[in-house]
Amino acid sequence: MSQRLTNYSLFLTLIVLLVGFSSPLRAQIEVHEQVPTIKERYDQAKFYFNQLHNNRSISASRDNWLKGSRNFRRIYLSSPKSDYAPSCLFMLGRIYSQMYDKFRLELDLDEAISYYKDTARLFSQDRLADDAYFALGTLFLKQKKDPQKAAEFFSEIVTNYPNGDKHPEAAKRLKILSKENNIPLPEIMVASSRLNNLNYVLPVKYWSSNNYTRVVIMASGPVRYKDVLLEAADGKPRRLYLDFKQSYIEPRFRAPVPIEDGLLRRIRTGQFSTDTVRVVLDIESIGSYKIFSLPDPFRVVIDVRGENLKKDSGLIASDTKPGKNKNIGPGKPHIKHEIVVLRDQKKMAVNQPAVAQQKDEVTITPTTKEFSLAQQLGLGVRTIVIDPGHGGKDPGAMANGIKEKDIVLNIAKQLVPILQKDLGCKVILTRSDDTFISLEERTAIANTQGADLFISLHVNAHPVQKVRGLETYYLNFSTNAEAMRVAARENATSTHQMSELQDILSDIMQNSKINESSRLANRVHQTILTKAKPPNRDYARIKDLGVKQAPFYVLIGAQMPAVLLEIAFISNTEDAANLTNPHFIRMLTHEISEGIKSYVNATSAQLRLK
Repeated sequence: MSQRLTNYSLFLTLIVLLVGFSSPLRAQIEVHEQVPTIKERYDQAKFYFNQLHNNRSISASRDNWLKGSRNFRRIYLSSPKSDYAPSCLFMLGRIYSQMYDKFRLELDLDEAISYYKDTARLFSQDRLADDAYFALGTLFLKQKKDPQKAAEFFSEIVTNYPNGDKHPEAAKRLKILSKENNIPLPEIMVASSRLNNLNYVLPVKYWSSNNYTRVVIMASGPVRYKDVLLEAADGKPRRLYLDFKQSYIEPRFRAPVPIEDGLLRRIRTGQFSTDTVRVVLDIESIGSYKIFSLPDPFRVVIDVRGENLKKDSGLIASDTKPGKNKNIGPGKPHIKHEIVVLRDQKKMAVNQPAVAQQKDEVTITPTTKEFSLAQQLGLGVRTIVIDPGHGGKDPGAMANGIKEKDIVLNIAKQLVPILQKDLGCKVILTRSDDTFISLEERTAIANTQGADLFISLHVNAHPVQKVRGLETYYLNFSTNAEAMRVAARENATSTHQMSELQDILSDIMQNSKINESSRLANRVHQTILTKAKPPNRDYARIKDLGVKQAPFYVLIGAQMPAVLLEIAFISNTEDAANLTNPHFIRMLTHEISEGIKSYVNATSAQLRLK
């Protein structure tokens, strides 16, 4: 019994001892088994990474760099969905990239690329995604020597991470790549970019003859530009170039275009800097040039006349004589420099010397022999260009089941043989079928063909259906609201923009044939009204709406007397009936010809009196 008690006492003592030591023992065991948090492990890995940079003895060994990579790899593999996972992958990319820089092993470069791609692919919404793409772009550009692939990664940033911290630098790199390697910019960087609002500059259009060139440069939006004229040097002709700011041109449009067509020899367009497009015009000779811009769509128009140009335009020949200017040496022709732009472009003319102009006298030798009108005037009216408005994708005004483009083309075609017979001159149509032609091209056709008269045919329309009649226009200022409405419709722009255009007309029209155009407009208009009143007419009487002036784009830059006829209102039932009446069309074409003949006769008589 006593033995049993003794054993029991020993057992109780052992229990007490165990109970007494259990708490500190357990605490000691927990202290030894406590696992560091992910943040602590990441901080330790970053500390060692910094040691690789700060301690030369550590960084000298590639094994130590591999140890540093294992630190981040273990953290990622233990918690691939934690907040530190993308940071670990990104740090792995950094370590291997720096290992490649130090040890120049291709496998390290491949590892760096792989980890950066994983960062961007697996954690595309993380703040480090754009950093990973930027690192990839840099590696492919500088190490792989692959600018095309580098541009793809930079494009990912500007396209999908507009608010990322790498967006500005990626956009800058892309502009450099585009300029130096002819790599297209991503669409988002042009016109819609939040950074620079780059505008597309489109392929240059041109029309050229021996003494005249018109070049049209279109852009996706209004752009600031400046021009520079370079003198001939080293066997190169004079060059006129324009720099378009905050602009971009696609690589496929950057190749030089050899012209060798009349005055214009070559056009070179290129990405001069990361945000400037330069257009260079190699021109045989420059006597004068004029630059102006038109809105909606924005385009810059350059009209160049050759040196010592003598052009019989509207029965009056003009010549640009050498002038006195400190920038032009002896024997150099005087360059007339006119720059005009819309008011909101804030562009001023640079160096606008006065131009000495002289009218060449036209001498008519009296004779009893019968000559054609063109021969009587010293072949002053040899060519007439008829311009049927609109065409192709642009139907013009439409009402009462007919389209303006069809009506005016029909009239133009019937007018050609009548003018040829009545005036014995060459007649050219700006379009002979249902083709779209820009307004600038129509004027360019007249200028390059050496036209002596330019007649643009149109049909009007009005919201009030009872409005009807004939009105004839020539280029000039206008304060008439209805005239501005008509011009805005024909120019395919707004009346607000038309009012802004008035600001530049004084410069545009310095050498325009305003007086001659006014006389031509009045002669044609009055002849139609006078002759179109037969006692037994089988068409509705024409209503006279007068001769007016307005800023029509199609008349700007015309180097000859130019008018625009609004023959009738397609929106009015009586006028519409006339437009589909063969008798009316036959009468109209004959009287237009008679009006032109009347103008020529009057001018001929005026010249004889001199």
